[in-house]
Amino acid sequence: MQIIYWLLIALMVVGIIGAVVPAIPGSSLILTAIIIWGFVSGSFAAIKIPLIVTVIVLLLSIGVDFLASYLGAKQAGASKWGQIGAVVGLVLGILGLLPALPFGGPLLGMLFGPLLGAIVGEFIYRRELWPAVKAGLGIVVGTLVGNLIQGLLAVAAVAVFIVTTWPQVFGG
Repeated sequence: MQIIYWLLIALMVVGIIGAVVPAIPGSSLILTAIIIWGFVSGSFAAIKIPLIVTVIVLLLSIGVDFLASYLGAKQAGASKWGQIGAVVGLVLGILGLLPALPFGGPLLGMLFGPLLGAIVGEFIYRRELWPAVKAGLGIVVGTLVGNLIQGLLAVAAVAVFIVTTWPQVFGG
């Protein structure tokens, strides 16, 4: 049972990484691991608190993601064009449709795609380069801050799981 426990903890660590890095499942992986532990241990009562905390973290992560991007865009003065451009750039970056870089692949595409997309969208709307660059940077900074907050929420969910289940697994 301890081996399964450690494998699920490892899956949760991947979930923490996924909460920060786009395109890797985050809080949903943590939630899945907790549910699997409920089946393996045969006691969903023992995971009630971690399960509730993780569902709340999952919902907060979704809200934080949208709110951080929105606030970053708003602080930088981005228009809807910049926000739409950032989404289009993200999709193109993930799919690898941006000009090829010698390293990084889709991960760099996820970072540079929204920036370039927001700049292009804002430039189309405003016809001025500096406000477009400023808006693009605002969107990216907002997204990065949101990802950091999501990572902290994911760490909290895993910590609650470990604190509540450790005595069950290792006694004490």
